[in-house]
Amino acid sequence: MKPALLLVGNFLSATIGVPGVSEGLAQQLRAAGWTVQTTSDQPGRLARVSDMLHTVWQQRRAYDLAHVEVYSGPAFRWAEAVCGLLRRLHKPFVLTLHGGNLPDFARQHPARVRKLLQSAAAVTTPSRYLREQLQPYRADLRLLPNPLHLRAYPFLLRTHAAPRLVWLRSFHTIYNPTLAPRVVALLQDEFPALNLTMIGPDKGDGSLQATQQTARDLGVAKRIAFPGAIAKAEVGAWLQRGDVFLNTTNIDNTPVSVLEALACGLCVVSTNVGGLPYLLTHEHDALLAPPDDAPAMAAAIRRVLTDAELATGLSQHGRQLAETCDWTIVLPQWEQLLHTLAAPQGNHALHAASIHSDGTP
Repeated sequence: MKPALLLVGNFLSATIGVPGVSEGLAQQLRAAGWTVQTTSDQPGRLARVSDMLHTVWQQRRAYDLAHVEVYSGPAFRWAEAVCGLLRRLHKPFVLTLHGGNLPDFARQHPARVRKLLQSAAAVTTPSRYLREQLQPYRADLRLLPNPLHLRAYPFLLRTHAAPRLVWLRSFHTIYNPTLAPRVVALLQDEFPALNLTMIGPDKGDGSLQATQQTARDLGVAKRIAFPGAIAKAEVGAWLQRGDVFLNTTNIDNTPVSVLEALACGLCVVSTNVGGLPYLLTHEHDALLAPPDDAPAMAAAIRRVLTDAELATGLSQHGRQLAETCDWTIVLPQWEQLLHTLAAPQGNHALHAASIHSDGTP
C-alpha cells in the first residue's frame, strides 16, 4: 500500500499562471495512485504560511510522509516552521532545495541550514550545483532533476539557425531582462531580420518597464515583442517560433525554461551563473557567457547564426540532455525514495535524526 503524502510548498498556478515543480510532482504522483494533499495555494505570504501550518496540524492523521520545498531568504523561515511542527508530530519529511541564492544564504546562516537539512529523512536537489554547494551541511544529498513532459515539447533540429530569438522568464531584476535588448542592439545591423520575443509575467519590480525603455532607447523596440504570461500548455508552441534561446539571468539554479528550450531543439545561449555551468556544457549543448556581458552574449549568438555545424550540435545535444529529465525517468526515482522513507525503519531513522539535530523528540 502506498503511503499518503502531504506536499508543502508554493502551489500558485491559479494566481501566477505558471505551475511550480511541486505541482507537477503532485499531479504525477496522484496519477500513479498515490494519495496526495498539497498546501498552500494562498497568494499572500502570511496567509500561505498560516495555511501550511494549519494543514500540517489539521491533517496530521491523513498523511504518512511530507515533502517540503526549501528556498533562501524569508521563505527559509516557513520551511523551518513547517519542519519544526512535523518533527513534533513525528512525521517523516523529505526536503527539496531550490534557488541559486541558497548557497550564499547557507554561508550566512550555517547553523540554521545544517539543523534543517540534518533533521530531514532525506534531502533532494534538482541540480549538481546545489548538491555540491550544500554538501558541507549534509553529505547525502540526492539528485532528482526538474522533470518535463517531453511529449509537450516537439523537437525540431536547428541545422541553420535563423535570427529569431526567444526569452522566457518572469520579468524580475534577478533575471536581468534588460540585457536582452542590449544584445539585440549589437546584432541588428549584421542581421536585418533579427527579432526577439520576450515571454513572461511581470513580477512588479519595474523590470518589464525598464526592459521596454531600454529597447526604445537603443532603437530596437520594433524588433522585440512582449506577449506577456502564457499558459504552460502553450510554452512548446511559443518556443518553436524561435531558433535561439536567451537566458540572461544573474542568479539561477536549474531553470525549467532552459530545459524546455533544450527539449524543443533551440540553440541555448546562457549566462554561466549559479547552477547553469553544472547543467549545461559549453560548446556541447549550449554556449555560456559571463553575466551582464552584452558583447559576449552577442558574440555567442553570432556564432550560432553563422556556424551551421555548431547550431546542429547544440540543438541535437540539448535535446539529448532534456531527455534525461523526462517524467518517465524521474517519477520512478521519486516513488522509490518516498516508499523507502515511509517504511517503519524510515520513521525510526527520522526520529533518531530529529533528536540528534535539535535535542527534542
